[in-house]
Amino acid sequence: MAYSATIEEENKEIANRYKDLLKGTYEVLSKEDKALIRKAFDITVEAHSEQRRKTGEPYIFHPIAVAKIVAYEIGLGATSIAAALLHDVVEDTKYTIDDMERLFGETIARIVSGLTKISRLNKEKDASIQAENFRKMLLTLNDDVRVILIKVADRLHNMQTMDAMPAHKQLKISSETLYIYAPLAHRLGLYNIKQELEDLGLKYTEPEVYNDILSKITGSKEEQQNYIDKFAETLDKALVKEAFDYEIKGRFKSIFSIRRKMRNQNVSFDEVYDKFAIRIVFKPTSKDEKFDAWKIYSIVTDHFKPNPSRLRDWISQPKSTGYEALHITVIGPEAKWVEVQIRSERMDEIAEKGYAAHFKYKQGKVNENGLEGWLNKLKETLENQSLNAVDFVEDFKLNLYAKEIYVFTPKGDLKSLPKGACALDFAFAIHTDVGLKCRGAKVNGKLVPLSQELNSGDQIEVQTANNNKPNVRWLDFVITARARTKIKSALKEEEKIIAEEGKAILARKLRHLKIPTNDKTYHELATFFKLKTSFDLFFRIGNGAIDNTQLKAYAAQRNSKILSFFKNTFSRSSSDNITEKEEITAKYDALVFGKEEEKLDYKLAKCCNPIPGDNVFGFVTINDGIKIHSKRCPNAISLQSNYAYRIMRAKWIDSTKQEFKAILHLSGIDNKGIVNNLTRIISNNMSVFIHSINISGDQGVFDGKLSISVKNKNQLNKLIESIKKIDGVQNVERVNTL
Repeated sequence: MAYSATIEEENKEIANRYKDLLKGTYEVLSKEDKALIRKAFDITVEAHSEQRRKTGEPYIFHPIAVAKIVAYEIGLGATSIAAALLHDVVEDTKYTIDDMERLFGETIARIVSGLTKISRLNKEKDASIQAENFRKMLLTLNDDVRVILIKVADRLHNMQTMDAMPAHKQLKISSETLYIYAPLAHRLGLYNIKQELEDLGLKYTEPEVYNDILSKITGSKEEQQNYIDKFAETLDKALVKEAFDYEIKGRFKSIFSIRRKMRNQNVSFDEVYDKFAIRIVFKPTSKDEKFDAWKIYSIVTDHFKPNPSRLRDWISQPKSTGYEALHITVIGPEAKWVEVQIRSERMDEIAEKGYAAHFKYKQGKVNENGLEGWLNKLKETLENQSLNAVDFVEDFKLNLYAKEIYVFTPKGDLKSLPKGACALDFAFAIHTDVGLKCRGAKVNGKLVPLSQELNSGDQIEVQTANNNKPNVRWLDFVITARARTKIKSALKEEEKIIAEEGKAILARKLRHLKIPTNDKTYHELATFFKLKTSFDLFFRIGNGAIDNTQLKAYAAQRNSKILSFFKNTFSRSSSDNITEKEEITAKYDALVFGKEEEKLDYKLAKCCNPIPGDNVFGFVTINDGIKIHSKRCPNAISLQSNYAYRIMRAKWIDSTKQEFKAILHLSGIDNKGIVNNLTRIISNNMSVFIHSINISGDQGVFDGKLSISVKNKNQLNKLIESIKKIDGVQNVERVNTL
């Protein structure tokens, strides 16, 4: 609905929103703080007075909303609130950074400057430039981490008010949010904001999925509240007896995480058993919060049987974001598994507000594995200019969401590493020189390969040699950004020499194969060998990783592509005339592109195998034409975020002639004749062709996959429903690969 109000009504609403901003923080703000925020507000109102948002609202609504998120959800103080109010002033109005420094001092000017740089950087299109811009954005951490925190708040409000944006912008901004900003919020400990960013990202990238899960959650909220009340009633007497001042509340798993679990585990909404958790937040009765938390744990497990394998002790060893809590999974009322989180009020505030609360409670203590340590490591990575920007973003994201393990040095010191880290990652976590000179490692006293994956509780001893040098194969198994950065940096000069030799060798071999030596060929070769850049190609030729046999395989494929191109061109020109004559009597299966609904050549992406009826989009590749991806493709978010300018709107129109391959995963109770019943049902569905059936039984259950050809999604859905009716079949899901 379009925004509509008189000037008088608008001014009154602006005043109300400003009062609402100050309401919760008014008592803790000093007189100087209030004056600073008021001054920033007055300048912002004046600067944005002529501007409107896409919704038609006064622009000032946006900075007030961002300041409110900064104050309440992140918990920052007056300086940050003022900077949040001013965050768009330099970008969009006559004011300059010098004006900000003159009016508000150096700190606020520096924060606003950082935010202005980020705003300008985000307008670039090319993926490699976007990646470099993201690195530059994070470099503002060197100036002030509040820049990133305010930027996250800015992105959250933009996502909350994106309904008025055109669809293509909604898709690009949402994909970028899921790709970068949600992981960043997660790593800064802003869990509430992270969940909201993920849910809103899903709302615009997969609206049907989002709305379906939302309606189911809304419908079951009353039932869940009744369950929480039953749980609390059982514990109340015991907790009161121990003089605990506490609150028991429920927390629904986010829509995004429910959908992720449904996809990863191939289950329906009803089969996700831990859709909500129960949280017990207590005021400490002693100086030892840890003792109180374990006491509450004991009370809970006295009343409800726990699952020992699901105990998570984040109090003895907090997460690197500063998060602390005890997590246990118990069999609650009605014999349902339920996760219980036990936190003190201090722990709860850190969990809700992340960075700001973490440092509020730190009180001078230095925690090497805490957020400050992470920020310092991040700065070190950012300042290393040898790392390719796109690689940097991928490495950065890899380490953002990583679960953690805890291992010991030979002296018994504790180190945290991402889950999946190897012995060499540990060596680089100790010191760069230790990593670069590492020649071996002992885990729990036993000599192991450097690629040995570590587990929590392992004790690692690193063996070094002064003449040892890093090996390019190390990059195949290290996973931490620190290790990858240092290895790449050390190999850089040597790689350049090898790559130059490799380029010369490749040129000679291509001439021998009668293939032109130009950039197009190098790009095709890099794609063929699944490499990111031509430099990677030259380097692998130079070190012998790609040999003559592999190059001949490329040449053979290239020649067959050229031959098929001419065949397809000839067959298309022949069939076009037939189509024109027959279109009066028949509709032909087709994909159309863009607003004009043009018919263009395309290929179906192998990563998601879309079929007619799927929601799809086109992606313009460099060397392989238009590739069609499903909107549920695992690569969709990355493509839409990094390459929004190469995304084409696409949709299927009709489907009567062409057949498409689909793969179904089936499971259930193993009855005799299950395969016969299956083939009978499929044969009764006209025009469905079976490619292969692979079903195995074990101890009364069966599991298998079925490869078939169908004409469209409707036909596939009807077939799935028919298969589900077979006695013993419990689950049928479409999957991407056999």
